[in-house]
Amino acid sequence: MTIPGTPQSPFRIMAGEKQPACREDFRVGIVCALSLEFDAVSLLFDRFWDEDGDPYGKALGDPNQYTTGTIGKHDVVLVLLPGMGKASAAGAVASFRSSYSRLELVFLVGICGGVPGVGTSEVLLGDVVISKLVVQYDFGRQYPTEFKAKDTIEDCPRKPGRVIHNLVAVFETELGRRRLRGKATRHLQDIQAAAIRDGRQADYRYPGSAEDKLFSPTYVHRHYKACDLCGDGPCPEATQNCCAELGCNEDHLVVRARLDKKRDMASEQAQAPAIFVGRIGSGDAVMKSGTHRDALAKQHQLIAFEMEAAGAWEEVPCIVIKGVCDYADSHKNKRWQDFAAITAAAVTRAVLDRYAPSDSGVPAETVLSQAVSALQNQNTISNNNFGNGTRIHFGDVRGVGST
Repeated sequence: MTIPGTPQSPFRIMAGEKQPACREDFRVGIVCALSLEFDAVSLLFDRFWDEDGDPYGKALGDPNQYTTGTIGKHDVVLVLLPGMGKASAAGAVASFRSSYSRLELVFLVGICGGVPGVGTSEVLLGDVVISKLVVQYDFGRQYPTEFKAKDTIEDCPRKPGRVIHNLVAVFETELGRRRLRGKATRHLQDIQAAAIRDGRQADYRYPGSAEDKLFSPTYVHRHYKACDLCGDGPCPEATQNCCAELGCNEDHLVVRARLDKKRDMASEQAQAPAIFVGRIGSGDAVMKSGTHRDALAKQHQLIAFEMEAAGAWEEVPCIVIKGVCDYADSHKNKRWQDFAAITAAAVTRAVLDRYAPSDSGVPAETVLSQAVSALQNQNTISNNNFGNGTRIHFGDVRGVGST
């Protein structure tokens, strides 16, 4: 935008070329629930605007701490939730929306438990899921003999807006997923290299197909050696130990064709995540049961389980992008968490590469108000007259065309 009488427009032309002037200039937000998720996403930033402290402030009463910078061509604000669960997410995201009121696209990025599929739907650890819809599976009615989740359209968290719906719809196509996976694979390698340069402590290397183990859903993680406390389920000590320590029998592992193919690939090729788009289950309880996982997944057509999306969606419709770090069963462990976090981050960067923001980042009345203020500060207007008959009345600019 160029205004007569000014040597140069006071506004930036493209995101990242000049530091945003205020919070309203940010159009993209990212939310993380865990510090390991935040650390992975922070590796995406090309530069930070808050190296010397937050220059933008926040709304009154907002307890969040924000990280701002650029990712590619976008100015992005990143926030870490104070804790896990729907309530924590809802409160923090409501404050997020209050401080950064002009966000057009928000991502919830992190890790999740995946639902194992078969054939073309075979989910492996390190793969990434993208939300088409969020289902709050623990919201419903408890009857004497069963719990019935409310899963009608009206009971689900609000539907995504047109921007999110149209963007995700592209990734439901084979062409869209192929392009997205190609970009994400390149970004994944860049993130791993950046982590090494940055001296990060987390191990972002691909753990390897030999570490990807899926047990039969009915085979419970418990002591299989002498233990007086383990019956049909695990004792408290067993829940804290890994499968090798407990003696879980690998004869109960599920054979998977896609995983077998990965064993013959080089690590750089094997680590490339597959991308799945579908319904994600969100609840306050950590899912650690293969039988309950499969029952709920069948009932609601779910591809993954996590704990924050339902709360976040109540405040700001967003795209949930999460890397699969376990199979939501009793054998789950933390071995894949760091790698799953960076595969989710890599896919988020790839989605941002495909996202084209609206032509004007701020409403017309805001642009005019800022332009008038800039001209006043530069003393380029004399007696409110440009000399060509055009007059501007300074004051509360509530519309365009105040002449």
